[in-house]
Amino acid sequence: MDQHIAESIGRPDLIRLDDRLVCLRFETMKVVSALAAVRHLLDTGAVRRGDTLLDSSSGIYAYALALACHRHGMRCHIVGSTTVDRTLAIQLAVLGATLERMEPCSDLKLDQKRRVERIHEILAEHPEYHWMRQYHDDVHYLGYRAVADRIREATGADGLTLVGGVGSGASTGALARYLRETPGGRAADVGLVGVQPFGSVTFGAEHVADPEIIIAGIGSSIPFGNVAHELYDTLHWVSFDAALAGGVDLLRRHAVFAGLSSGAAYLAARHERDRSPDRTVLFVAADTGHRYVDTVYARHSEAVPLTDLAPREVSHRSRLALPWSRMDWNRAPATPRPGTS
Repeated sequence: MDQHIAESIGRPDLIRLDDRLVCLRFETMKVVSALAAVRHLLDTGAVRRGDTLLDSSSGIYAYALALACHRHGMRCHIVGSTTVDRTLAIQLAVLGATLERMEPCSDLKLDQKRRVERIHEILAEHPEYHWMRQYHDDVHYLGYRAVADRIREATGADGLTLVGGVGSGASTGALARYLRETPGGRAADVGLVGVQPFGSVTFGAEHVADPEIIIAGIGSSIPFGNVAHELYDTLHWVSFDAALAGGVDLLRRHAVFAGLSSGAAYLAARHERDRSPDRTVLFVAADTGHRYVDTVYARHSEAVPLTDLAPREVSHRSRLALPWSRMDWNRAPATPRPGTS
């Protein structure tokens, strides 16, 4: 029996959609990393019960950290973007978390920069606070080991392709790292396919703008320290419109109600399944679709059939183009961004 609701929320469902396509469905994925990170910090003495944990969030991590703090008797302080909606803000208040909402900003890079600046101001005022650094501290990898063990038991690891949003790097990066481990030291045959929005700097797509929006949570307008580029075999860049089509098809065809990043991952996973008939493909559905009712699902009549969509195969990021591009990454290390040495 679970001792706290966070443990239940963080436990994913494994759903077989067809013979070779599996959905790893979370209610709120980042609860997995937040719970394990806070537990590790307590166990190692980095923090004590009653301390204040601080971080910046566009929404999902704020909820996850507030739950982890509630579970372990900690205080929670969030510097949130304007994407923190009313429902989440009320939940955070009732859970006892402090939410500082930043002023509205249409520039995602500026919004993230301002939030980080505010974090430093708070730390100067309260040096006793612990900054969780979800985008840079690999303590957030730890919670995914148990998830990887469950996947291995259900599907096996050899001949498995994992597909999911890159985001901070903690979810797909950690799952691939743990799934590739074997008791004998031989690396299991696990492919990792990362999904990014256009405009994200993480794998060098900042020069291609999406006329709709950058899909929250799977990309970034600033570099993230947690992304291990050398873990990824393939990258898909997916536009808002293509992800909308994926999300609508996932609900219509399989009754899975998931977020926009899940629609993008599902679209990429179907393509990887079709091009590799000897492999099982598992994709990550990181959250439910409730936050996207108005922006995505209310527009279901606009969704193009998935049979009308196919990725543009590119060999270099300079050739990326909307609405969907695919490139072999081949586990290469990070490359310098344009204008840097």
